Formats: sequence, C-alpha cells, structure tokens
Amino acid sequence: MGSCYHSGDEVLFFCPKCKHHKKKLSVNLEKNKFQCWVCGYRGNNVRRLIRRHGSFQQQQEWAKIDDTIEIASFEDVFSTEQEIEEKVEQVIDLPETFKTLCSGSLSLATRPIFRFLHERGVSKQDILKWKMGYCSSGDYKERVIIPSFNEDGDINYFIARTYGNDWMKYKNPPASRDIIFNELYVDFDDDLIIVEGVFDAIVAGNAVPILGSSLREDSKLLKKVVEHDTPVYIALDPDVETKAMRLIKKMLTLDIEIYKIDIAPYDDVGEMTKREFNKRKQNAELMTNDSFLERAIFSI
Repeated sequence: MGSCYHSGDEVLFFCPKCKHHKKKLSVNLEKNKFQCWVCGYRGNNVRRLIRRHGSFQQQQEWAKIDDTIEIASFEDVFSTEQEIEEKVEQVIDLPETFKTLCSGSLSLATRPIFRFLHERGVSKQDILKWKMGYCSSGDYKERVIIPSFNEDGDINYFIARTYGNDWMKYKNPPASRDIIFNELYVDFDDDLIIVEGVFDAIVAGNAVPILGSSLREDSKLLKKVVEHDTPVYIALDPDVETKAMRLIKKMLTLDIEIYKIDIAPYDDVGEMTKREFNKRKQNAELMTNDSFLERAIFSI
C-alpha cells in the first residue's frame, strides 16, 4: 500500500485492490473504516485491511499513524469486509404521450415549443443532440422532455420543463437522481463541467447537470471522475455558492484536479452564449487547499 498523505480526518493510500495510479484508498482512523473511490473496495475494520495487504514493514508504518491501531495481534478482529454491491442500472420509460422534436415533419402545434427553446438559446443541433421531445397531453402536458441515456443507451431519467403557463417549471419522474445525466455522450477523458441544470449543460458542452442535488461521496458521478482522473470545472449557479464550496472541498479530499468558473453577473450558465461560457472557462480558477481556505475566510 506504500506511502500516504493526510487529508482532513482521512489518510489516503494506493489501493491494493485496483492499484489505481493515484492514492484513492481513503482510511478514516477515527471511524475505523476504509474505502477506495475508484473500485469501491471498502470495509469497516482497518486491522483486516492491514492483515490482508500490508507487509510487516508497512504494518509498522501504519501503526505510527495512529497509536490506537495495534498490529501485534488480530484476535479482536470482529468485522468482515463488505462486499462491493453491484447496483442494477436504473432504466425508466418516457411518458406515454412523448413525441419527438427530431422528426422531419412536425405539426404547427410545435411552434410555441421551438419559440420557447429558441429564447433559451437552444439550437436545432442541440435539439437533435439531446433527443428532445414534448408532451401535448397527459401528466407531462405542455412540457419539453429531455431524456438521459446511460452508457448502454438506456433511458435512466428525463427532465420535463414547462413551455406553457404551469407554475411548476419542472415536473420530473419519481426516480433516483443518482445517475450521470446523458452518460452516453460524456467524455471523461476530457475536461468535465459540472452544472446545475440541463439547459446549463447544453451551453457548457462536455457537462453533467446535477439537477439540484448535492453529490454524495459514493455518487456514480464522483466515482467515475476519480476512476478516469478527470479534470473538473464547477459552474454552479451563484445562489448555491455554499453547495459549490462543499463540492469543491469534497473533490479536493479526493485529489481531483478542480477549477471554479465565475458565473456572475449571470444567474446561471444557461443565460450565457456558448462563446461567453468558453471565455469564462479559460479564465477559471484552479482550486487548491490554500485557495479554498482563502475563499472560506473571505466569505465569513
């Protein structure tokens, strides 16, 4: 497992299971737990990890980290490693009344929809790329439907944005949001932009909207970022600055290369042109532990 470095309450090592080239095995000595953010290898007893993978010399090195860990004997090992759970991929259906906007022959009734999308800066190419559609009746009446495809091409979520007079802007399906929206089209070997909503992602390019969620450490998106060692650009709305800073702090703990894009004075990325956003991205600030601390102090 080799050398380590400290990050907050955790100590990070090379993972003996997947042997990722970065130190992604996070060990929390206080909670007596460990987890690899790449392969998911985890357990709730550090002694078992040391016994299974550490040489005698490494065991001695680990013992120096915290005096409460005794490696002289393992008779009191009481926990077993947790098996890595293979989660079934979420697959859902589009609304029964869904109609595509990608057809060559569309009715006159779609004109208000195209007007709405045009006002949002959405082009015909965007409509085709994002496989947009709409519902003229049913539970999602007068809503633009933008589906999300997982890496196998199955639909795992969709957003339904009103283009009419409904007071509820979004009416999304009763399904988990722990997905990578449109993973099928995301390139994790390129810069990845994390944004708030789908219309933000349309402007940003190689982007994933988190749909108002706060990313947990075990979220599919964070695991994928860590696995591919993907540089990340945070471009969340200014009114959720606290959430953005929490996410940055979490990513710094996971040793992710991360940048922060200044959105002000816009309310969100969706209000920008693609050209303007790319300018902002070029001037993004590289976040480090020092710059994060600086921002945190000035925000007090």
